[in-house]
Amino acid sequence: MDAMESAAELAKVNGGVISKQKAPLAIGQLEHRLLERFPVADAEPWDRMGLIAGDSTRLVTGVMVALDPTLEAVGAARDAGADVLLTHHPVFLDPPAAFSPPDGPAPLPGAVLWEAIAGGVALMNVHTALDASEEASRLLPSLLSLDADRVLVPRKDDSCKGYGRVCSVRAADRPLRLEQLAARCVSVFGSTPRIWGSGGTVVDTVAVANGAAGEAPEVCLAEGIPCLICGEVRYHSALEAAQRGLAIIEVGHDVSELPLCALLAQAAVEAGVPADAVSIFDQTGNWTVPDAQRL
Repeated sequence: MDAMESAAELAKVNGGVISKQKAPLAIGQLEHRLLERFPVADAEPWDRMGLIAGDSTRLVTGVMVALDPTLEAVGAARDAGADVLLTHHPVFLDPPAAFSPPDGPAPLPGAVLWEAIAGGVALMNVHTALDASEEASRLLPSLLSLDADRVLVPRKDDSCKGYGRVCSVRAADRPLRLEQLAARCVSVFGSTPRIWGSGGTVVDTVAVANGAAGEAPEVCLAEGIPCLICGEVRYHSALEAAQRGLAIIEVGHDVSELPLCALLAQAAVEAGVPADAVSIFDQTGNWTVPDAQRL
C-alpha cells in the first residue's frame, strides 16, 4: 500500500471529537478583552482601571477574583498559583506615598503593591465601568426576584448604561411590604440591613443600586419611586430622604457588590482564561454583626 492509499484509509477512521486547545493568553490581552467589555470610557474620570501592577507580556496561569485587593487576597492568589488578582475595586485611586513590606512604614496600598509584585501577582480591576454596565445593573434585581425595567441614573450617551435599576415588584408577590422586602434581602445576602421607613409600607416599584447610593435618593424622590435598596447611603442624606417619604434598605457597600465577583469570574472565562484556572476569594467575613445573646 503506497502513501496515498494509506492516507485514504486513515481518512475513513473515526477520529472522535477533536478538542481545540485555547491559545495562551497574556496578561495584557486579558486586560484588553476585559476593557472591551467594560470600556474605560464608561468609567468615572477619577477612577483607575485596568492593569495597575504586573507584567503585561506574562502568560496567564490563573486568575483569582475578589471584591477588594487586600493583603489576604494577594496571598491567596499567590498560594493558589494565580498570577492575576482581578478585583472590582482598585488598589488605590491616588498613588501611595511609599512602598514597603506589610511590616514596614508604607500605607496599606503601598504594602499591597509590594506583596503583589514580590509574589508575581498582577493587580487588575474594572471598577466603575463594571458598575455602569447593563449586566451589573441587572444582577441585583435578578437576585432579589424583581423585574428590571430602566436604568435609574443613565449615562447621557447611552441610556442602557448607568447606575442602578428601576424595578417592578412581580404581580405574584403583590402586595409586598417593606419588611418583607427587607427579609428577602437577608435571605439573599445573608446579613441584616439597615431600614429607613415603616415596615408595613407597601411598595410596588423599587430602585436598586449597588455600592454607594450617590444621587439615587434624590432621583427616587424626584421620580416618585417609593423604595431604594442600596449598598450604603450617607446618614444625613438617608435621614432627609426618609422624612420626605423614601423607604431605604441599606444592605452594606460590600454586601451589595460581592455578587459582582461571579460576573467578573465569568468575564475572565469568556476572555479566554480556562474555567478551572479561575477562582473567587471569599471576602464575606471581613466584618460581622454580633448576635444578641443572654449571657
